[in-house]
Amino acid sequence: MPSTEATVDAPRTRALARGVLGTCAMAVGLGSAGAIAHAVQSRTGMSDTSRQVLIAALCLLITASLIVLLRRAVDREPMSGLGLTGWATGLRTFALGVAVTGGSAVVVFGLGTWAGWFEWGPLDAAKLTRFLLVNALIAMALEAFPEELVFRGYVYASLSRALHRWTAFLTTVLLFCLVGAGSTVVNFAVGTLLGDNPPAPGFAPPGQDPVAYAVLFPVFGTVLLIARITTGSLWTSIAVHLTYLTVARITLEGADRGTGWSAQPTTPDALLLIPAFLLLTAVVFLLVKRRPVISGS
Repeated sequence: MPSTEATVDAPRTRALARGVLGTCAMAVGLGSAGAIAHAVQSRTGMSDTSRQVLIAALCLLITASLIVLLRRAVDREPMSGLGLTGWATGLRTFALGVAVTGGSAVVVFGLGTWAGWFEWGPLDAAKLTRFLLVNALIAMALEAFPEELVFRGYVYASLSRALHRWTAFLTTVLLFCLVGAGSTVVNFAVGTLLGDNPPAPGFAPPGQDPVAYAVLFPVFGTVLLIARITTGSLWTSIAVHLTYLTVARITLEGADRGTGWSAQPTTPDALLLIPAFLLLTAVVFLLVKRRPVISGS
């Protein structure tokens, strides 16, 4: 007869296993999509934009399929339990996420500009509009939707059913921070199998500073989960994720990406404005929260 301790630990073990499986689904989707798209580009000469579109489409297809398989075939639970609310609530909470995150960015970067921490370049409205549309489509399919479906959806819902709420919260953030490393392992393995010469696995995805990644991602993961919990809708965190990516790419990477509008930091301290506006976003969501306790529903 199993002991009481073993009976209590079994649900926790299953919850942790599901959390890890969800993380692996994201790592497989992101890593394999990047490797496949790189192989296609090297053989066909497709443009970088086309390669990004292919990565996004493959990542969304692979990751979403794996999560649906885990949720319906393994857990035998409906997808609605992951925070995928109805269209009316979804649109309202998505708009809330964009407004809160975008508004926080305007306040923080406005103060930073007033303090002389940024110098803004000329505005090319047509190029900026084109960037916003293309970036929204690619970022939504490649990062915002699949990562939120996995971490603020499947992983958190699985963990919160068996673990204390703050344990589930912190474990979700930790797994989110580790998925980048996992995706580099998958990318290396798949790329090698396809006959390419992929970059060696590392803590952060290629092109990202490991130190900045280690500092920013826990903050980002925390803010995203706060947005998901306080509104009860996954669409809120999807909107926060998408808006953050848009703001960061215009302000810090605008010149390199050709966004049509960009800011040049005049001091290294300006980089602190990224976590600052994320923290302000979290504070606003906590002030307007509708649920008094953290829930996995």
